[in-house]
Amino acid sequence: MNGERSDALVLLGATGDLAHRKIYPALKGLVRRGVLDVPVVGVSRSGWNLEQFRARVQDSLVQRTGEAASPEAQKLLSLLRYVDGDYNDAATFTRLRQSLGPAVRPLFYLAIPPSLFGSVAKFLGASGCVAGARVVVEKPFGRDLAGARDLNRTLHEVLPESSIFRIDHFLGKEPVQNLLYFRFANSFLEPIWNRNFIESVQITMAEAIGLEGRGSFYEEVGAIRDVVQNHLLEVVASLAMDPPVGYWGEAQRDERIKVLRAISPFTGASLVRGQFRGYRDEKGVAPESEVETYAAMQLHLNSWRWQGVPFFIRTGKRLPVTATEVMVILKAPPQQLFDEPVPPRSNYFRFRLGPDKVAIAVGARAKTPGERMAGEEVELYVCNASPEAREAYERLIGDAMAGDATLFARQDGVEAAWAIVDPVINQGGPVYRYEPGSWGPREADRMVAAYGGWYDPPADGGAGNGAA
Repeated sequence: MNGERSDALVLLGATGDLAHRKIYPALKGLVRRGVLDVPVVGVSRSGWNLEQFRARVQDSLVQRTGEAASPEAQKLLSLLRYVDGDYNDAATFTRLRQSLGPAVRPLFYLAIPPSLFGSVAKFLGASGCVAGARVVVEKPFGRDLAGARDLNRTLHEVLPESSIFRIDHFLGKEPVQNLLYFRFANSFLEPIWNRNFIESVQITMAEAIGLEGRGSFYEEVGAIRDVVQNHLLEVVASLAMDPPVGYWGEAQRDERIKVLRAISPFTGASLVRGQFRGYRDEKGVAPESEVETYAAMQLHLNSWRWQGVPFFIRTGKRLPVTATEVMVILKAPPQQLFDEPVPPRSNYFRFRLGPDKVAIAVGARAKTPGERMAGEEVELYVCNASPEAREAYERLIGDAMAGDATLFARQDGVEAAWAIVDPVINQGGPVYRYEPGSWGPREADRMVAAYGGWYDPPADGGAGNGAA
């Protein structure tokens, strides 16, 4: 923990899409849990007043939570304040400081375009707003390694590292937290969680949707910047990290960063990029765009635990399902004893990380009835979905207000992740076309051919191809 709880919450970008979809429902959840009872100041350049801002928050609660008349919703609305003004005008931040009144430990949430981070940070510093404050920064943290370093330098001109909370909502998701818990709360896993027993690891983050009107944004980002550099590398770190000396504080972040530093930078030989047919017809997309909507790659971890174990990751839009799933495949038994050979990939650990289905499952074989020593695939299944689970933004905003940075990215971790993808994000090379609804370009299949092919997560959350 880093000091006392924040005594005000300031949301810059208060009328934007992220605030409407994610942040206001999260704030209602914090009020319900009794951990948010301080002023909530919205800042925007929309030309609005407080009543219009309240109406926007109320609309968010109706659309995202189904109601806005509960006591907690009304309490949230009563906490709202509003400051309208341009982010490049010092007078906006003078009014913001005045609206904070006696607050001395505000939390500033920058839900604004990254291009504004630097100027906003400077204005916050010049207006006296950041003394004792914490700042939450939304991804992307730069566009490449050089950009991330520039952003960090700008933030550090007005804030110490301990006051900067770089939010990646994936780390706050309950299934990702459960992956860590399952790993380190069960003593049967640690002896086999290494190169001696694990053959390969696959991580798939598939989306059935396309761009949903965000063509201009996606043209600037692409799949590697959008989810590989952050979300998927965070999952790799959760899978591969050594046990931390403790869960809280810097111990967990130290171990995660060790994993990122052990990953060899990507090369063209370890990467296949794809683009779904029809992408160039989307609004905001260049007619000859080579931006990838699909990426598959092989990672090499240069560590004692994982040397020689390939990690395959892939992500894509307009794939058959929307699912994020991890398949940790164990090596086959050393000797075939029975009437029929044990098929490959019979033993595995499978982690379904969402978005709507959550599971931890273990693949095994059991004997079928009869005289022959023959078996069948079975899956020992644990479902961990819970209606009481907090949404990621609720968890992370609450942690930031408490000064707990455990689930936030640290500067050296952000730079280590960029160092992995930096060699290929602006690299030329083929971008293969694939049909919407398929599993991506067939060129990616060669990458995993020696390991039984890709494991394709099913829509229902059960075992997919190549599993029980």
